Amino acid sequence: MKSSNTLFKIIDNGSITSPKGFLASGIHTGVKENEQFDLALIYSKRKAVAAGVFTQNNAMAAPVIISKEILKRQSLKAIVINSGNANACTGKRGMEDAETIQKTIATFLDIDSTEVAVASTGVIGIPLPMDNIIEGIPEVVNRLSETGGKDAAQGIMTTDTINKEIAVEVELDGEIATIAGIAKGSGMIHPNMATMLGFITTDIVISPSYFQTILREITEDTFNMVTVDGDTSTNDSVIAMANGENGNREMNENHPQKDVFVQALQYVCEYLAKSIARDGEGASKFIEVEARGFITVSDARKAAKTIAGSNLVKTAIFGEDGNWGRMICSLGYSGVPFDMEKIKLNLSDGQGKSVSVLENGLPLDYDEEMVTTILKNKSVRIIVEANNGSSSATAWGCDLTYDYIKINGSYRS
Repeated sequence: MKSSNTLFKIIDNGSITSPKGFLASGIHTGVKENEQFDLALIYSKRKAVAAGVFTQNNAMAAPVIISKEILKRQSLKAIVINSGNANACTGKRGMEDAETIQKTIATFLDIDSTEVAVASTGVIGIPLPMDNIIEGIPEVVNRLSETGGKDAAQGIMTTDTINKEIAVEVELDGEIATIAGIAKGSGMIHPNMATMLGFITTDIVISPSYFQTILREITEDTFNMVTVDGDTSTNDSVIAMANGENGNREMNENHPQKDVFVQALQYVCEYLAKSIARDGEGASKFIEVEARGFITVSDARKAAKTIAGSNLVKTAIFGEDGNWGRMICSLGYSGVPFDMEKIKLNLSDGQGKSVSVLENGLPLDYDEEMVTTILKNKSVRIIVEANNGSSSATAWGCDLTYDYIKINGSYRS
């Protein structure tokens, strides 16, 4: 399967273990019910350069605190993730539990505990069922394999309904390099860091400082542009590992093919970000908002994300109601400067059907039936043009449905 970008190729059935030298696994330990996988492990055969971006929520969970500290070393060999329990707001015990998991994984892998990052996702405020997790660690280590990527993707899920995974191949210095990723996220999504949980693996050789810089920059345009319900989690993390198995010339800001690498990594992150938005809790429609012609990129990002995150916009799209006034209203309270007399607004299905509903700040005589037809699609695209600059940005979200209320009204039951 080829992407629309000829610089890289999507790997059919690719997974987090598609890059050379990576193994993964996922198992059920009992943290979650119904035999659902709830413990995942990603492992690099050789020490990997590592980068990470984490939640800005001040109530950050114990595993985030530990992994942020570990990532200062800019190297890892393993990431262990449990789902079903966030290990957040659990105080000293939570820190001790996360460290115990980290050290136990290190012991069974015969590596140093400083080479292990930890992550958790799930219910907040309940201590981890440590007996279940510790008893499962020998199995999750023993099951590590080159074909374990799918199991790992399942092991990090909570209310997700689908695996979120992608792998691409790109030629660097005459050799085929691979970049892969998995993510989880369905609710409590309005990240200001990286995103829910996302993990990237690649076999390229890369400068640690450049890896961190690029991951943070790409995060701003991908994971940070997703909004499902406006809540920033206590556990949001993106962690990336590059083990150098490809043997290319070190990737850095001076590499002649850095743009190729960046585009491939951006594609992986954007794919995962969109997958999270499409799988929003209870979602029936995917929403893409493109903000064009703003003074700064920051303004464009804020405009796009505010519209995508508006509950009134989300419910209008769920109800297939072409109430574009809600979109303009949300743009107005975004805090972004614009001249109303220059604003254009367009609704599209992204497949050829498109209707301009506003131009120069005034409503147009448009086809209401066409708008309704567009809103009946599973994907809806909103394009707002400020005509005030040259900066643009895109945000992704989903509609707000009755099922979202049902899911979150009974999340702990």
